[in-house]
Amino acid sequence: MKSILYALALSGALAAGAHAAVDGAGASGFSVSEAAHIAAAPDKVYAALIVPSRWWSSAHTFSHDAANLSLDARAGGCWCETLAGGGSVQHMTVVYIAPGHALRLRGALGPLQAMGADGALSFALKPGHDGTDVTLTYAVGGYSKEGFSELAGIVDGVLGEQLQRLKRAVETGSPEPAGPAP
Repeated sequence: MKSILYALALSGALAAGAHAAVDGAGASGFSVSEAAHIAAAPDKVYAALIVPSRWWSSAHTFSHDAANLSLDARAGGCWCETLAGGGSVQHMTVVYIAPGHALRLRGALGPLQAMGADGALSFALKPGHDGTDVTLTYAVGGYSKEGFSELAGIVDGVLGEQLQRLKRAVETGSPEPAGPAP
């Protein structure tokens, strides 16, 4: 099952133009990073970043609908998801926020929630030539029976896809890749 998930995540990341960026992985955790240049000012990128319902992939939500995501952009705020039947998911908690410059959250994304794991997801925004250079890092530590080496590549693929979706959402108004010309 993991190999199928890895192949799907890797193919999606490659199709989106993301690169594999596993900084390190081992028995007790991993670190991944992704970078993108977005053709927009840092304030515009930040404004989009804090509304994940507009750029995060529905395929990587519990409800299968990114419209159910919300982010309370303040220290202690929740990156949450509403589920049918009155349920909800706390994906992460905001621990640092500097509008136009940085966003840092703590928590375990997706299947990592069921493990004894925790992580820090950071977005750094820096003015660059004709836009903003965005660096995403996610460092995870904890326990997984099989270790984290295989999971690191899967998580990197998913996060690389999300960063490319953010880039497209800011630059084109839609997170979806452009379709073939008619």
